[in-house]
Amino acid sequence: MKALTFKRYGKSPDIGFANIDRPTLQPDELLVQVHAAGVNPIDNMVPVGTFKPVLHFKLPAVLGSDLAGVVIEVGSRVTRFKPGDEIYASLFDLGKGSIAEFAAVPESAAALKPTNLDFVQAASIPMVALTSWQALKERISLRRGQKLFIPAGSGGIGTFAIQLAHELGAKVGTTVSTGNVELVSGLGADEIVDYKKQEFDQVLRGYDAVLGTVRGDAIEKSLNILKPGGRVVSLIGPLDAAFAEAKKLNFLLKFVFGMMSRKIRKLATKKGISYAFHFVRPDGRQLAEIGSLLESGRIRPVIDKVFPFDQAKEALDYLALGRAKGKVVIKIK
Repeated sequence: MKALTFKRYGKSPDIGFANIDRPTLQPDELLVQVHAAGVNPIDNMVPVGTFKPVLHFKLPAVLGSDLAGVVIEVGSRVTRFKPGDEIYASLFDLGKGSIAEFAAVPESAAALKPTNLDFVQAASIPMVALTSWQALKERISLRRGQKLFIPAGSGGIGTFAIQLAHELGAKVGTTVSTGNVELVSGLGADEIVDYKKQEFDQVLRGYDAVLGTVRGDAIEKSLNILKPGGRVVSLIGPLDAAFAEAKKLNFLLKFVFGMMSRKIRKLATKKGISYAFHFVRPDGRQLAEIGSLLESGRIRPVIDKVFPFDQAKEALDYLALGRAKGKVVIKIK
């Protein structure tokens, strides 16, 4: 089968198409013919080795995490799916890739594709949806009437997280450029700061939580807008010791990650704020719940651009520019 792979970690990972064997199906897996694969910023970070100590691949490895497609075979222990089912899933942190003609998907990671979405729309959902769901509902415990700040609201995570927070009854603040104000307002953002004109920490106040989505000094600045007792859940780091412990990493990595997050944790503690790094996990049952929101129209996919399969590498290059309004998707079949 044809797949987009990388051969090594580092500045020259040798990303390109390769003809590889179809995945060998395990008893608890589905063999899926992939119709579309969503791409995410971490897909550009993995080959250069950013998460090499945490994410484990056998090289050469297939790139990508999100997919939507049709089940063509099921393992002997599979009970929830059958050949012909249309599913969507995230393979993130499973040592597998999605930018390929076929993928082996653990039953626990898959859910039936929302009936009102096509494959391209469905493939745009899994990672941003699961990340938002787990961060807002599990880590922040976001409640109706609370105020949540989500910077970079027009990006892949931002466009979904704003909608989910709005659905949960929260007031949402975000940052965008002038041209994207209307987009995020339509998704449910309440306070919108044009980052080209104002610094968000000079404008926003009284927030209960921050979803960290932007690198640089944005996490530190966000401490200024939070109430005492507020929470920062970061998706972009720095990694912390709690994450290393949850991943059952060795003592050295636990120490290193603890040191990496020491400054932000110290600053947060002084203000009575908690800091945590969040790493998304695949979860088919959560995707099924999210699917209900999508089918009802209460949340909708936001897609910036669709690339054909033979331009998969160009899709990753485009995403790396950081200009996408919503998600970038590769149409495979």
